[in-house]
Amino acid sequence: MTTSAPIRQPCPPGACDCGRDPLLETPGADVRILLLTRSEEKRLIERLENLQSLSDLERLQQRMYEQLGIRVNIAPGFNEVRTMRGISISLGELPGLCRKTRASIPAAIRRSLEKRPEIAYELLNANDLLRDA
Repeated sequence: MTTSAPIRQPCPPGACDCGRDPLLETPGADVRILLLTRSEEKRLIERLENLQSLSDLERLQQRMYEQLGIRVNIAPGFNEVRTMRGISISLGELPGLCRKTRASIPAAIRRSLEKRPEIAYELLNANDLLRDA
């Protein structure tokens, strides 16, 4: 007897453009993202909001990619960075990723950077923006 992992429940019709159903219907498609149930999403958001360091953030980015296929890109924005809004946080295009999740992951990372600005400074320093400071 095999037990399959629970997958995310479908969003209400018309409320999301995630493409969950076509993803399930495509043979051989990468359905790892559907393993992110609502309860698991809450745990992920909580974990992202409580980052301790830049290396912690990088580890979470790697684990999200390995386990769910979510690629998160975090870098200083095109213009100067004066607030946390100046840091660009984007998610790679991924079928099956809910619209609300696409918005909540960057928001959780921004909240964490606002709580611990030293992580943002490390991020900026890693991109050579503070080399002369």
